[in-house]
Amino acid sequence: MSKLDVRGMACPLPVVQVKRALEAAQGEELHVLLDDGAPRENVKRFAQGRGYQVQEEKLEDGFAFTITGAGAGAATPAREAAPAAAAGPTVMLIGTDRMGDGAEELGRLLMKNFIITLLDLNELPDRIFFVNSGVLLAAEGSEVVEALEELGNRGVEVLSCGICLDFYKKKEHLAAGGVTNMFTIAESMLKARSVVRL
Repeated sequence: MSKLDVRGMACPLPVVQVKRALEAAQGEELHVLLDDGAPRENVKRFAQGRGYQVQEEKLEDGFAFTITGAGAGAATPAREAAPAAAAGPTVMLIGTDRMGDGAEELGRLLMKNFIITLLDLNELPDRIFFVNSGVLLAAEGSEVVEALEELGNRGVEVLSCGICLDFYKKKEHLAAGGVTNMFTIAESMLKARSVVRL
């Protein structure tokens, strides 16, 4: 069994360290010590998303994960992953709560209309990532929460950057979708068929 301690590490280091450890372990069981909150959520999502099983145990100073299983594509070489981008997902990156330059009120109205309009399109993005002030759109009080929930019901992954939610003090007020990290955002963008940035 391999062991890894990522307590005290800031996002996205826990996910990056776990990824490297899983690749080095080559199927061997991995025991990880990590903090509660975003590190716990992000590492668990990362491992399960790649076909690993995660058993967790609450500790006095965080959590312990035991990660087992082969993991789908965990050790795929980078050169083999490149051709998949042509057939990959469509990713949307929203980095602000408004659209365009100029009047803030108009920008917020345009962004609201854009997100609501997505519901009327035949082709939807596979994932929408919210970063920086874009996370405010997925938080309580946003006028597009219902639209984002409906997009989620239609199969669109709606994910907000954990560090950004913490910065704006909205982590406990996320109303649509889930929390993600910069590792997942960067990986998804590189594997995407197309990236739409707002």
